[in-house]
Amino acid sequence: MRYLIDGYNVTMADDATRRLDRDSQRLALVRRMSARGRELLGVGPVTIVFDGGALRADEVHGNVHVRFSGDGSADDVIVDMAIAARGDVVVVTADRELRSRVREHAGRSVGVRPVSTIFEDAPPAPSTRRPARRHAHGGLPKGHENITRELADMWLPKEDE
Repeated sequence: MRYLIDGYNVTMADDATRRLDRDSQRLALVRRMSARGRELLGVGPVTIVFDGGALRADEVHGNVHVRFSGDGSADDVIVDMAIAARGDVVVVTADRELRSRVREHAGRSVGVRPVSTIFEDAPPAPSTRRPARRHAHGGLPKGHENITRELADMWLPKEDE
């Protein structure tokens, strides 16, 4: 299985990272996926695609590859990667248009998971047999406050420093 993550789409959906600057958002997501990607997603290569970065080369952090879209969009890069991929592909995004484009252009069934998949205590993917359950916290997983606190403690400078 190959996992393609819509970088800023994920970081902007996460309470723990949305208020950070872009560099900190990227770093937080890359660290999370390097440390826990296999546990949260499953076995297989993980590529996180971020918009922009025209002067940046692609990066590798352990088993996580980071790509930048340059002058194009991350969505375009993800669609191209899904089309070119051999084997099964799962795209992690909340972007409906991207989900549709990937499924339409990849020419085969491509799995799509919600961004909450890579949050702590994420609920399992909804079954096609039952309607999705509504969450009391607007779709955020149970314990999302703990994630925000944990990430803030790890990556944000202390006010007294």
